[in-house]
Amino acid sequence: MVESPSPSPTETPTPSGTAASPSPARSPSPFPLVGTTPPPLAVPDLEGGTLDLAAYRGRPVWVVFTGTYCPPCRDEYPLMNGFAVRYEAAGLVVLAVHVKEDAATVGPFVESLGVTFPVGLDGDGSRARAWDAVALPVHYWIDAEGVVQDAAIGGLGPDQVARGVATILPGVTIGE
Repeated sequence: MVESPSPSPTETPTPSGTAASPSPARSPSPFPLVGTTPPPLAVPDLEGGTLDLAAYRGRPVWVVFTGTYCPPCRDEYPLMNGFAVRYEAAGLVVLAVHVKEDAATVGPFVESLGVTFPVGLDGDGSRARAWDAVALPVHYWIDAEGVVQDAAIGGLGPDQVARGVATILPGVTIGE
Protein backbone atom coordinates (compact mmCIF):
# COMPACT_ATOMS: atom_id res chain seq x y z
CA MET A 1 0.00 0.00 0.00
CA VAL A 2 1.36 3.42 -0.96
CA GLU A 3 0.61 6.28 1.36
CA SER A 4 0.14 9.73 -0.01
CA PRO A 5 2.52 12.33 1.40
CA SER A 6 1.16 14.54 4.14
CA PRO A 7 1.03 18.24 3.53
CA SER A 8 3.92 20.33 4.81
CA PRO A 9 3.33 22.18 8.08
CA THR A 10 2.92 25.47 6.24
CA GLU A 11 0.37 24.21 3.76
CA THR A 12 -3.18 23.15 4.39
CA PRO A 13 -4.95 20.98 1.85
CA THR A 14 -8.13 22.42 0.43
CA PRO A 15 -11.14 20.40 -0.70
CA SER A 16 -9.97 20.71 -4.30
CA GLY A 17 -6.63 19.16 -3.34
CA THR A 18 -4.62 22.31 -4.02
CA ALA A 19 -2.53 23.88 -1.31
CA ALA A 20 -3.82 26.88 0.56
CA SER A 21 -1.59 29.85 1.17
CA PRO A 22 1.03 29.42 3.86
CA SER A 23 -0.02 29.81 7.47
CA PRO A 24 0.83 33.08 9.24
CA ALA A 25 4.54 33.56 9.93
CA ARG A 26 5.72 32.26 13.27
CA SER A 27 8.89 32.97 15.17
CA PRO A 28 11.82 31.07 13.70
CA SER A 29 12.63 30.02 17.28
CA PRO A 30 11.28 26.78 18.74
CA PHE A 31 10.72 28.76 21.95
CA PRO A 32 7.20 30.23 22.14
CA LEU A 33 8.35 33.09 24.38
CA VAL A 34 10.75 34.57 21.81
CA GLY A 35 9.27 37.84 20.55
CA THR A 36 6.90 38.15 23.52
CA THR A 37 6.83 39.60 27.00
CA PRO A 38 7.48 36.61 29.27
CA PRO A 39 5.27 35.55 32.19
CA PRO A 40 5.94 37.18 35.55
CA LEU A 41 8.90 35.74 37.40
CA ALA A 42 9.16 36.28 41.14
CA VAL A 43 10.92 33.67 43.30
CA PRO A 44 12.55 33.56 46.72
CA ASP A 45 16.23 34.44 46.62
CA LEU A 46 19.02 32.96 48.71
CA GLU A 47 19.01 35.85 51.21
CA GLY A 48 15.35 35.43 52.19
CA GLY A 49 14.06 38.16 49.89
CA THR A 50 12.41 37.99 46.48
CA LEU A 51 14.04 37.91 43.09
CA ASP A 52 11.58 39.66 40.79
CA LEU A 53 12.23 40.07 37.07
CA ALA A 54 9.96 43.14 37.05
CA ALA A 55 12.53 44.97 39.21
CA TYR A 56 14.97 44.80 36.29
CA ARG A 57 12.67 46.40 33.72
CA GLY A 58 14.68 48.81 31.60
CA ARG A 59 17.78 46.60 31.73
CA PRO A 60 18.80 43.67 29.52
CA VAL A 61 18.41 40.40 31.43
CA TRP A 62 19.72 36.90 30.83
CA VAL A 63 17.52 34.42 32.75
CA VAL A 64 18.77 30.85 33.20
CA PHE A 65 16.61 28.06 34.61
CA THR A 66 19.13 25.70 36.16
CA GLY A 67 19.87 23.14 38.86
CA THR A 68 22.84 21.79 40.82
CA TYR A 69 21.72 18.26 39.87
CA CYS A 70 22.28 19.05 36.18
CA PRO A 71 25.91 18.64 34.99
CA PRO A 72 25.68 21.12 32.07
CA CYS A 73 24.01 23.61 34.42
CA ARG A 74 26.89 23.39 36.89
CA ASP A 75 29.41 23.70 34.07
CA GLU A 76 27.83 26.97 32.84
CA TYR A 77 28.25 28.88 36.08
CA PRO A 78 31.80 30.15 35.37
CA LEU A 79 30.63 31.31 31.93
CA MET A 80 27.58 33.05 33.40
CA ASN A 81 29.75 34.68 36.07
CA GLY A 82 32.23 35.92 33.46
CA PHE A 83 29.53 37.48 31.28
CA ALA A 84 27.83 39.03 34.34
CA VAL A 85 31.05 40.76 35.38
CA ARG A 86 32.27 41.67 31.89
CA TYR A 87 29.01 43.31 30.75
CA GLU A 88 27.70 44.74 34.02
CA ALA A 89 28.75 48.26 32.97
CA ALA A 90 26.70 47.80 29.78
CA GLY A 91 23.66 47.05 31.97
CA LEU A 92 23.51 43.25 31.67
CA VAL A 93 21.80 41.43 34.52
CA VAL A 94 22.18 37.66 34.85
CA LEU A 95 19.55 35.83 36.90
CA ALA A 96 19.74 32.12 37.75
CA VAL A 97 16.61 30.30 38.88
CA HIS A 98 17.18 26.91 40.46
CA VAL A 99 14.32 24.53 39.75
CA LYS A 100 13.05 22.18 42.47
CA GLU A 101 15.89 22.96 44.86
CA ASP A 102 16.18 24.69 48.23
CA ALA A 103 18.57 27.24 49.73
CA ALA A 104 20.39 24.56 51.75
CA THR A 105 21.46 22.92 48.48
CA VAL A 106 21.94 25.96 46.24
CA GLY A 107 23.56 28.34 48.75
CA PRO A 108 26.80 26.40 49.30
CA PHE A 109 27.03 25.65 45.58
CA VAL A 110 26.91 29.30 44.45
CA GLU A 111 29.12 30.39 47.35
CA SER A 112 31.81 27.87 46.35
CA LEU A 113 31.83 29.39 42.85
CA GLY A 114 31.89 33.03 43.95
CA VAL A 115 28.71 33.80 42.01
CA THR A 116 28.27 37.53 41.46
CA PHE A 117 24.67 37.60 40.18
CA PRO A 118 21.24 37.05 41.80
CA VAL A 119 20.08 33.47 42.32
CA GLY A 120 16.48 32.45 42.98
CA LEU A 121 14.62 29.29 43.90
CA ASP A 122 11.66 27.81 42.04
CA GLY A 123 10.97 25.16 44.67
CA ASP A 124 7.95 23.57 43.03
CA GLY A 125 8.99 24.12 39.41
CA SER A 126 5.88 26.17 38.61
CA ARG A 127 7.79 29.16 37.21
CA ALA A 128 9.91 26.92 35.00
CA ARG A 129 6.72 25.34 33.63
CA ALA A 130 5.19 28.78 33.00
CA TRP A 131 8.31 29.71 31.05
CA ASP A 132 8.31 26.44 29.08
CA ALA A 133 11.59 25.39 30.70
CA VAL A 134 10.85 21.67 30.64
CA ALA A 135 14.50 20.57 30.50
CA LEU A 136 17.52 22.24 32.03
CA PRO A 137 19.33 24.46 31.48
CA VAL A 138 17.10 26.87 29.57
CA HIS A 139 18.32 30.38 28.72
CA TYR A 140 16.25 33.46 27.88
CA TRP A 141 17.68 36.79 26.77
CA ILE A 142 15.27 39.65 27.48
CA ASP A 143 15.85 43.17 26.19
CA ALA A 144 15.47 46.41 28.15
CA GLU A 145 11.85 46.73 26.95
CA GLY A 146 11.01 43.36 28.48
CA VAL A 147 10.77 41.32 25.26
CA VAL A 148 12.42 37.91 24.93
CA GLN A 149 14.85 38.26 22.03
CA ASP A 150 16.46 34.82 22.06
CA ALA A 151 16.42 31.51 23.92
CA ALA A 152 18.42 28.31 24.05
CA ILE A 153 18.36 24.94 25.76
CA GLY A 154 21.21 22.77 26.93
CA GLY A 155 24.75 23.44 28.03
CA LEU A 156 26.03 26.39 26.02
CA GLY A 157 29.51 27.39 24.99
CA PRO A 158 30.86 30.94 25.01
CA ASP A 159 30.03 31.54 21.36
CA GLN A 160 26.36 30.63 21.87
CA VAL A 161 26.14 32.81 24.97
CA ALA A 162 27.79 35.70 23.12
CA ARG A 163 25.17 35.46 20.37
CA GLY A 164 22.34 35.51 22.93
CA VAL A 165 23.80 38.41 24.89
CA ALA A 166 24.37 40.36 21.65
CA THR A 167 20.60 40.26 20.99
CA ILE A 168 19.94 42.29 24.15
CA LEU A 169 22.98 44.59 24.20
CA PRO A 170 22.69 46.51 20.93
CA GLY A 171 25.76 48.56 20.08
CA VAL A 172 28.00 46.57 22.44
CA THR A 173 30.71 44.38 20.98
CA ILE A 174 30.36 41.00 22.65
CA GLY A 175 33.43 38.79 22.90
CA GLU A 176 33.48 35.15 23.86
